[in-house]
Amino acid sequence: MEESPPSSSSNGRFDVVTDTINQLKVAEEGDDGSRVQVTCFSEVVNDATLYFQIIRLQNQIYAWIGCNSTKLGDLYAAAPTRPGNTVSVSSLTGGSSDNTGAGIARRIVLRTGINVVLACNIPKNSPMLEAAAEKKLVQKLISLGYRPRGASR
Repeated sequence: MEESPPSSSSNGRFDVVTDTINQLKVAEEGDDGSRVQVTCFSEVVNDATLYFQIIRLQNQIYAWIGCNSTKLGDLYAAAPTRPGNTVSVSSLTGGSSDNTGAGIARRIVLRTGINVVLACNIPKNSPMLEAAAEKKLVQKLISLGYRPRGASR
């Protein structure tokens, strides 16, 4: 059976889009054996919907927390610093070091000891929502295999 070339109809465009998506799929395992894992979930907390995305890399976590929208929010990078058990946090887009996302990123680094990039749009004056979001994020990180510092594997 001979295939006809795609027409300018919507079926032809759909095939092109499908082929493009298939080409863009991310490999689960890199050349060096490192694994990239993407996890998305949502939770309803105190009448607010929290959206989460975690991209697990070999020595780093990228996490996004959205509150009632899929807006990116402020972006923070946090990393352990030496000497001592301290964490440095930097605002990459918007926000400041006293915003919700900065605090969550700092505490995640303290718990895991690895670098964290966190985007967050939780309202600043919502400590209960912030605590609930952090708790859900930590629970998911533990289920993905991250362990608190000092915990045996």
